[in-house]
Amino acid sequence: MLSHRYVADRKEARPPNLRCMRVRAVRIAATYRCESMRTTTTIATGMRGNSAARGCQDAVAKSGWKRLETGGTTLRKISTAATRMVHPCKWQATQVNYASKQRRPRTFAASSTTDAPAEETFEYQTETNRLMDLIVNSLYSNRDVFLRELVSNASDALDKVRFLALSDSSQLGDRPDLEIKIQANKDSNTIVIEDSGVGMTKSDLMDSLGTIARSGTAKFMEKIKESQETHDANLIGQFGVGFYSAFLVADKVTVQTKNNADSTQWIWQSSMGSTSYSVKPDDGEPIKRGTRITLHLKEDAEEFCDPAKLQSLVKTYSEFINFPIKVWGEKTVPKEVVDVEATEKAREEAKKKAEEEGKEPEEVKEVMKTEYENVPDWIVQNENKPIWIRNPKEVSKEEYNGFFKTTFREFLDPLAQNHFNVEGTIEFRGILYVPGMAPFDSQQNFSGKSNNIKLYVKRVFISDEFDTDLMPRYLNFIKGVIDSSDLPLNVSREILQESRITRIMRKQLIKRSFDMIKEISKREDKSDYNTFWESFGKNIKLGIIEDSDNKAELAKFLRFYTTKSGDETTSLDDYISRMKAEQKDIFYLAADNKEAAENAPFLEQLRKKDFEVIYLTEPIDEVAFTNLGEYQEKKLADVSKEDLALGEETEEEKQKEEKVAEEFKDVTDFMAGVLGGKVEKVVISKRLSDSPAILVTSKFGWSANMEKIMKAQAMGDSNAMEYMKGRKIMEINADSPIIKDIKSRIADNKNDPQATEVVSLMYDTALLTSGFPVENPRDFAKKIYDTMTFAAGLSSDARPSESGTPAVEPEVVDPEDPWK
Repeated sequence: MLSHRYVADRKEARPPNLRCMRVRAVRIAATYRCESMRTTTTIATGMRGNSAARGCQDAVAKSGWKRLETGGTTLRKISTAATRMVHPCKWQATQVNYASKQRRPRTFAASSTTDAPAEETFEYQTETNRLMDLIVNSLYSNRDVFLRELVSNASDALDKVRFLALSDSSQLGDRPDLEIKIQANKDSNTIVIEDSGVGMTKSDLMDSLGTIARSGTAKFMEKIKESQETHDANLIGQFGVGFYSAFLVADKVTVQTKNNADSTQWIWQSSMGSTSYSVKPDDGEPIKRGTRITLHLKEDAEEFCDPAKLQSLVKTYSEFINFPIKVWGEKTVPKEVVDVEATEKAREEAKKKAEEEGKEPEEVKEVMKTEYENVPDWIVQNENKPIWIRNPKEVSKEEYNGFFKTTFREFLDPLAQNHFNVEGTIEFRGILYVPGMAPFDSQQNFSGKSNNIKLYVKRVFISDEFDTDLMPRYLNFIKGVIDSSDLPLNVSREILQESRITRIMRKQLIKRSFDMIKEISKREDKSDYNTFWESFGKNIKLGIIEDSDNKAELAKFLRFYTTKSGDETTSLDDYISRMKAEQKDIFYLAADNKEAAENAPFLEQLRKKDFEVIYLTEPIDEVAFTNLGEYQEKKLADVSKEDLALGEETEEEKQKEEKVAEEFKDVTDFMAGVLGGKVEKVVISKRLSDSPAILVTSKFGWSANMEKIMKAQAMGDSNAMEYMKGRKIMEINADSPIIKDIKSRIADNKNDPQATEVVSLMYDTALLTSGFPVENPRDFAKKIYDTMTFAAGLSSDARPSESGTPAVEPEVVDPEDPWK
């Protein structure tokens, strides 16, 4: 078998044939592997004329090898010696691709034991039509951005000529106004975008528009850096594909341009789906300097011919561009006209008065009135200035408030603002605001995007959908503007890629937000923070649940009602400042509302000891406290759970508790036997002073309040709920007359039915007072009715029947009754 490889790079190459007496000047490399000898021989020849062919043929004749046919090409086995005879001076391995006129070249794997093939470098090839299709149809998800990209290009052109004019004032020439004009024509279905920027020469057109992904702005910036000149150019472009977004809405694009360095005005044209473009001198309407882009809109893009649509897009994406952006449209202007009716009336009155006085009527001036009419004109769309690029010391509070209301469509002043400029490894600046009130759909915003952070790159609006990248969910009420050129955006500027820069920015924005909230909390006027807490308190609690890194900082902003706060809320810091010396934990109780918490039996002994208890009255509160765990090295203790520590106990108190527990052991054992599996155990309580009994839960399960909240969840998992329920433990008050009565009853009869009924009723009552639902409302109601009947001293005959209706005595009928 022969293994052979040909590679040809000459159009005039001929296939090898050792019988041929004439060999053209072709560099040939061939590798033959002889099956009989198991050797590989490499030939490299630079043969010219017939002598080389004869030498090769002589070598073959001496070898006496037979001819083999491989793939229609005649080959000979050639030895190493023959090869050296043919060309003793040039011994090198190369690859030459033969292009045969009769058939396409074939490629065979080459094997060499001596020399490896030389490394070759190739450039990537591109299918232009496929690339353009990707740019137009896959790069951008919203075709509204075409105007943003073209206006940004125009802004760069204006910035370039402004920069050049700093050193050469003649660059502005007789067109000193630096502006962008946009005009739509419904009749021709076109949009014209014209700027008075630097313009382009023919080579610029071919380099910038004829080469995809080559950014003229980036090239200009490189020249500035190479010149090492100081500059303040605010150039936007960087990817070199923004211009092609025009094909999102247009099927044909015409570019007319004039550069100061070129005396000729040029026109560039291309169509959607075309792989080519044309450039020629332009004999149309002259341009003094700059570029005019005409978009011939697609049939489904007619909406962009509406001036109102164009004005909306400019205000959305390019409101803070440095240069004025004018859109041709209609504006309302006042006009003074003659009020015919008022004039006639005035003349009649003057004539009547003159007749009464017998005088000649005086001339009455025409009465004027103001009317408004729509006049076509250029309307500037970006009059709102980007105050975030200014020095904070130069911006007044009225300007901050006005910018907030205008940008975010608010009607109330913000509670606070933070104007900052971050410099270092990355640079960005912006303004953050705390709104004056929560939005009406604030509950829904926890699960959706708020669009409250507007992201700009060099004053060009990019998106307001990066909230989750730059801000945590619990701070989605913060509104603001961020401007940076260091953001890791994708080419379409629609996706913010995760990176170290993003994480640094996120950390900075969280810190700035905390600074604003802290500043509000320290104001002497507490009404501002009360407004903030009422509007955004749930967000802070959500942050404690979701942001473990910042939960200690967020805990400083918490506000709650307590047993000592009255009608005002208090902070955890203020709570700790009022703690008793013997109090080790921060006590809290979760309930439906403040009134329910105030009347809960769990607080009886705590009030006597003058311990303050925090009321948690919202569903999220208990979850937040569970995640917080502790604050300033003090544990958060739920007073509705077992093993509540009410300070250090003396030896005397411990002995007394042990004595009481031993004395009432029969009672606790009896009650545990009556209740069975309803409770885990019955113990003597340390927290009761008036109520006979309560139900507390185990440390690591849900409280009664949390159990109720979780049951109300529409999509709750009933199976998982069973695992999370806290075990119920009944605590009894040894000083209660009811408990003492049970003790005396079971001392005489351990199976006393009256004691059993009292224990059962006490359990149901404790369920209610402890926040649990009654397990069997019908049975509970029957027990209450029986107790009421007994208390009223009624006979058992007057009690309700088993069916729930009063018993009816049978009527005795007298046979002598006349009314029968």
